[in-house]
Amino acid sequence: MLHLIKLCVGPRDVATLRTGQERRARLDPPLRHLTRMAPKRAEEILEGGSLYWVVAGFVCVRQRILDIRAEPAPDGSSHTALVLDPELVAVAARAVRPFQGWRYLEVEAAPPDLAAPSQDASGIAALPPELRRELQLLALL
Repeated sequence: MLHLIKLCVGPRDVATLRTGQERRARLDPPLRHLTRMAPKRAEEILEGGSLYWVVAGFVCVRQRILDIRAEPAPDGSSHTALVLDPELVAVAARAVRPFQGWRYLEVEAAPPDLAAPSQDASGIAALPPELRRELQLLALL
């Protein structure tokens, strides 16, 4: 299995990413992200891989990649569509330097999922994302 990591361009927080994706999924299902480059290791990604989103400098959520397929962009140019599960899964946030496009992310290097608030005895998952980010910047989490 293999993952992808990508900068989230536009949304400044996970709530804005979620709202935009919900709107796009409703208007033009299924939910997908278009990219110019096709991953050469698509078979490995489709074995349960996810797209890890870097939002405001931190990788903090992921979405399962359900399919990878060729699809034309609105201007007619050829692109690759990453068909995504609409569920955003919170992960242990980690600062990431800016980069262009997407990168492969090995399973061992992927941040772990945060437990659902109902299963998280520490209460960290229940904190607002902005507060979690500040605590991580201060190396308190």
